[in-house]
Amino acid sequence: MDIQIMKEYLPLYIDALWLTLKIGLLGIVLSLVVGVFTALFRFYKIPVLDKLSGAYIELFRNTPLLVQLFFLYFALPRIGIKMDAATCGVLGLTLLGGAYMAESIRSSLEAIDKIQTDSALALGMNRRQVMTKVVLPQAISISIPSIVANVIFLLKETSVFSAISLMDLMFTAKDLIGLYYKTVEALALLVIFYLIILLPVSFLGDYTERRLSYARSGN
Repeated sequence: MDIQIMKEYLPLYIDALWLTLKIGLLGIVLSLVVGVFTALFRFYKIPVLDKLSGAYIELFRNTPLLVQLFFLYFALPRIGIKMDAATCGVLGLTLLGGAYMAESIRSSLEAIDKIQTDSALALGMNRRQVMTKVVLPQAISISIPSIVANVIFLLKETSVFSAISLMDLMFTAKDLIGLYYKTVEALALLVIFYLIILLPVSFLGDYTERRLSYARSGN
């Protein structure tokens, strides 16, 4: 393994890291927003929106992100809807992540004992206050492990962005391998940089889960 070559590649990977993080984190934040609203539509079984939300979840959970990106980047321009690669990446990650987040949050909402809702209503809260102050905070707390798993999954899925010419980590590694045939060095750096992204998320998720577990148990 040529360490000197790896040092020369380093600035390219750092640039790719920031692009991957920028698109990945924006997509994850937006997927959480989409997930919360979709979960509420499903939880309250709102007419029409419930059915549409169910169809959306099934569609995006059962098709690969790569196919979704190809549709956004190559098919939509055929009907006059044009987006740059970065926008397609964010939108694709948002739609995919929103479907997974929605199911995580919905299952957590259903885990909250109905007596808590009844008690809050009996105390004079309206339904919006019950949801925002009683039910949803507990549901988010319960769903933290699955949300963290979804975040890690979505960050790993950014590796397919290279298919639409986004210069992310995977694109950089493939480009350098194609140009200089330094496969081991390029892939070693790719692994290292993905670990730099994913290990802190994993550790933070474990820490948050433990803290919330202690809080729920009263310790």
